[in-house]
Amino acid sequence: QVQLVESGGGSVQPGGSLRLSCQGSGSAFSRYIMNWYRQTPGKERELVATITSDGGSTYYEDSVKGRFTISRDNAKNTVFLQMNSLKPEDTAVYHCKPNGYDYWGQGTQVTVSS
Repeated sequence: QVQLVESGGGSVQPGGSLRLSCQGSGSAFSRYIMNWYRQTPGKERELVATITSDGGSTYYEDSVKGRFTISRDNAKNTVFLQMNSLKPEDTAVYHCKPNGYDYWGQGTQVTVSS
């Protein structure tokens, strides 16, 4: 089992930036494909970005392409989500999760509002 701790969320104005971090535990972390999801009340959880275990390939949901960047540092068991040009519709709780495993952290709240 892996424990995940997300951090870096906060409140920003439209057009602002945030960098989310996901700290994982265990020696297997570097072998996981990792995902960032987001969820708002009343909506289904949405896959935002994915990164392969070696960081060589990434995927982005259409609405965040060109604005968000997923990356990882396997030496530190950490996955990042750099979010630029934030929009009010990016407001959500963001979670990281390894692909194929039902491990979730507590999430980190991102609020984009003027």
